[in-house]
Amino acid sequence: MQADLNHLKSVLTRTREEVGKVIIGQKDVIDRCLIAIFTNNHALLEGVPGVAKTMLVRTLAKVLGCEFARIQFTPDLMPADITGTNVFNLQHNQFTLVKGPVFTTFLLADEINRAPAKTQSALLQAMQERRVTIDRDTHVLSPNFTVFATQNPIEYEGTYPLPEAQKDRFMLKISMNCPERDEELALAARTLGPDSPEATLDSDAVKPVISGEELNRIRAVLRGITVREELMSYVVDIVRKSRTHNSVLVGVGPRATQAILLSSRMHAALSERDFVTPDDVKEMARPVLEHRLILRPEYEIEGLTVPEVIDRIVAEVAVPR
Repeated sequence: MQADLNHLKSVLTRTREEVGKVIIGQKDVIDRCLIAIFTNNHALLEGVPGVAKTMLVRTLAKVLGCEFARIQFTPDLMPADITGTNVFNLQHNQFTLVKGPVFTTFLLADEINRAPAKTQSALLQAMQERRVTIDRDTHVLSPNFTVFATQNPIEYEGTYPLPEAQKDRFMLKISMNCPERDEELALAARTLGPDSPEATLDSDAVKPVISGEELNRIRAVLRGITVREELMSYVVDIVRKSRTHNSVLVGVGPRATQAILLSSRMHAALSERDFVTPDDVKEMARPVLEHRLILRPEYEIEGLTVPEVIDRIVAEVAVPR
């Protein structure tokens, strides 16, 4: 088991190094994307245009040996544009399935809130079951199928809020901020040099660390990371506290309990530990709960934010020793 854990650590280290050849900075963002991938879940990326959301997902796909596809969500996008449709083939006198972009491994749903709920719902079955039903026929997707959906946090005109059922299927909400000054200087220098981020990604400079098949096997190693029973109770108490806190209108469901446990275990692996600590749970509570909580209107009017409420909830739950 220790050899397997060492192999996992080696894979994570090499993945970070390869992604760092294209993405400057954003260490925490990269780690949280890896948490979503290695726990076989989905992530909601939020950031202003130009912070390399698309580039990050493309890079991760190449480094982890997976297929990549991108959908630009627009108000006129239809569900069939995502899943695909059956088209009658006159030459063979039969219907032929034309697969949509959902038939991939890493799917970037760009500006997902630009499309209405009818179109967003086309991803629900794919995200939950990794299957797609088209004209009553069910098709199996890749076991590594992962959705990275992006949102612009400052532009809400012409957008459709994500339904609660859709948001709950995203394990994490990952906020991508603008780079620090030294990171932006490095980006500026690279832009004017011969090796731009796009050129680096499209060249042989970035090499796959593992294959898609190996990714599925490596996930099993995470089961060897110890999660004490007291920590499971700690997670359950945090989730239940969110349902009764006086500033919360709608708390989180059981899927959040699973998400915190799985992400905490992966966070321990990224920290090169074979056991989970309360600090792992605290670190993952915010990205897991932030997009799931709904505050009472009177508290929002007072300027209270969801991250602040999450910090209060975590602080009010006794930490196991």
